[in-house]
Amino acid sequence: MRTRNSYCTERFARVALALLSLLCATELKAQGPAPETAPPLFPGGGLVSYNSIFTTRGPTIGTASGIPATAHPTFSHEGDFNFTWGFHRNFDLIILVPVVTNRFEGGNALLVGGTGLGDAMALVKYRFYRRDSERGTTQASITLGLKIPTGRTDLTDASGKRSPAGLQPGSGSTDLFVSGNWTYTGLFHFKRLVADEDFHSLVRSQGTQATRLGSDIESRFWLSYRPYESKNVAREWFIGPVLTWLHSQNDRIGGATQTGSGGDVLLTGITTYVGVRPGMHVWLGMDWDAAHSTGATFMPVHRHISFGITQQFRMHR
Repeated sequence: MRTRNSYCTERFARVALALLSLLCATELKAQGPAPETAPPLFPGGGLVSYNSIFTTRGPTIGTASGIPATAHPTFSHEGDFNFTWGFHRNFDLIILVPVVTNRFEGGNALLVGGTGLGDAMALVKYRFYRRDSERGTTQASITLGLKIPTGRTDLTDASGKRSPAGLQPGSGSTDLFVSGNWTYTGLFHFKRLVADEDFHSLVRSQGTQATRLGSDIESRFWLSYRPYESKNVAREWFIGPVLTWLHSQNDRIGGATQTGSGGDVLLTGITTYVGVRPGMHVWLGMDWDAAHSTGATFMPVHRHISFGITQQFRMHR
């Protein structure tokens, strides 16, 4: 017989797990169009950027009937087109449109692959805190918005059978995106040393093929140093290590939990960000699997490479 204390402890654990499931994050993201994630654009400013993201995952064992229902791409490429508008002081409007190429390989044979439009996102960013000091600037912001089911969900294998939801460029679901960002310049009183934290989540709903893809929680910390900065700040160079933790929940198909499809991954890497001329920047980021958990069908991220270019401009005063 359970005691009252053990019952309360178990109930608390269940409530905590339920809350954790609501704090779901999107798939692993790369370096964005700015080296510091908390600050918004200047009022009336605009930004366009392109980010190319390459991700490889560990293989999974296929089944006699074909690709596992919880399969994710062993290789994927996502090209993100980003438009940002600083429509008000401390506020940004962000539109993100991805083009996704997924490929799943079992053994040496290509089992399925294809390219299509991914799910677009419409977000609003609000900087709610800024404090300037002799040391530097501390800023914090929150981003809210929706992921819209604009992506392709009809990708098929060689036999014409529809591929699992995890291999589709789109999800078929409308999801709520939440992000918290914090930037601290002047770390340890070095004005060119910056600590930047990005914690984001995506509250998923059921999408294509009665599948609710496993929820993730992602935390990305970048410690960057700026070894060069021109007097007019037109040219600058950031570089530093990155530490990312990604926790994936199990997938649910037809209301049934697919035990063993989720897990944890710890990625370590380095990112560099260069200002090449006024308003134009390029970046390159690389991350590698440092540690991961094991599951029956869990496919941890092994390598993650991204590069991009961004251009800022003034839209109005």
